[in-house]
Amino acid sequence: MLQKRIIAAAGKILVSRRMPLALGWGLALLAMAAFSALGSWQLGRAKQKQAMLAAVQQVLAQRDSPMSMSAAADDSQATRYGWVAGQGRFISAPAVLLDNQTRDGRVGVRAYRAFQPVASATPLLVELGWLPLPPDRQLPTVPLPAGVQAFRGLLTPPPSPGLVNARPARQADGTLLVAALDLRQLAPALQLDALAPRVLKLDPDLPLGYARDLEILPNTLPPERHLGYAVQWFGLALAVLVTALVLTARTRRGKGAIGGRP
Repeated sequence: MLQKRIIAAAGKILVSRRMPLALGWGLALLAMAAFSALGSWQLGRAKQKQAMLAAVQQVLAQRDSPMSMSAAADDSQATRYGWVAGQGRFISAPAVLLDNQTRDGRVGVRAYRAFQPVASATPLLVELGWLPLPPDRQLPTVPLPAGVQAFRGLLTPPPSPGLVNARPARQADGTLLVAALDLRQLAPALQLDALAPRVLKLDPDLPLGYARDLEILPNTLPPERHLGYAVQWFGLALAVLVTALVLTARTRRGKGAIGGRP
């Protein structure tokens, strides 16, 4: 439907009697440039996400040789993935719930808690898993796991906050509800000096926590969807070009017929 409207609008511009043909072509070229730019952006996002998935697969293939959890605090590796193992304790700080997370078609939240590894002075957020939300959006309670915990899992950069305001909203029980994981805002809200730049996705085989997996692109478009959108935008640019050529030819033929009358 959107494609038909855009092509129809381009046709009206080019055949308008009040608008010079050159101006109509100028507007058509602007539209084609815009559609091509959007297609290129979607293509770039597809390649970026494909590279992320390939990097994770490489890390998971080498999980038999885990790194120390101290690697989470390495700022120079903040955008990379790694498989780690170690021990530590959960910090007595509020739970963090990431809102608007879907799983199997259901809406819910992802639960996180701050964890202090034995091998590092910098705590990090650990994803405990996904919890559903009832129709009244009553937030779940996430108990603080006690004692020393032995963990393994995937270190990942936090999901990009994009343009979302990630300021934590403190609930009555102290839980922090966020729309995105902005670790620099979360650290003071958790009364911590700092948080490691990466978060830990627990191995799904561990008994602690809730429903979870090692998916790094939850609630976002997969590479295939970006590629599909890229094809659509490039197709729109081509459609506008073909429409412009056809309508220009018709306009010139019409003017020639009028001019050739006795």
